[in-house]
Amino acid sequence: MTLDATATTSPVRDDANPALTAALAITAIAAATLAGAWFFQLVLDIRPCPLCLEQRYAYYLAIPLGALTALAAGRKSSDNAPRVVLLAGLAALALAALGNAGLGTYHAGVEWGFWQGPTDCTGPVGNLGSAGDLLKRLDTVKVIRCDEVQWRFLGLSLAGYNVLISLLMAAIAAWGLVRSTRQR
Repeated sequence: MTLDATATTSPVRDDANPALTAALAITAIAAATLAGAWFFQLVLDIRPCPLCLEQRYAYYLAIPLGALTALAAGRKSSDNAPRVVLLAGLAALALAALGNAGLGTYHAGVEWGFWQGPTDCTGPVGNLGSAGDLLKRLDTVKVIRCDEVQWRFLGLSLAGYNVLISLLMAAIAAWGLVRSTRQR
């Protein structure tokens, strides 16, 4: 019996579409991340601080932009979107993810006390007003501080996981960008 190594390996498809693959993966990751954030907020009652809410913006951008880029990349070759549109979409996704990783790193650093966070959600509480006003506000307002971690898993807060997810999305977008430029 003879084993032929070439018979068992599957050839790499020449018609593979890295822009489509990357855009779909980023869209799915962004949607799953937002679903997880809403689960933490609505089901587990872990409320987001102002920095947490700002970190969601990149995901709100990535879902429609990734879907549009995937739609453009998935069209038939005769109707295919101009290459520059696909590359611009992937580049925008990579930049948004990298920017979000930077914001997540900043937030995690605030949580760890490496640097001061924004004054509206960190540090001492000031200007409490009169005692009567304070009691009324305490009944209606729950202040979520940016420098206090509400949940950790394996030593990372949600801001830390946001950094990892954003870096993964940036890497996927960069992969799609590089592979798409080499392909044609």
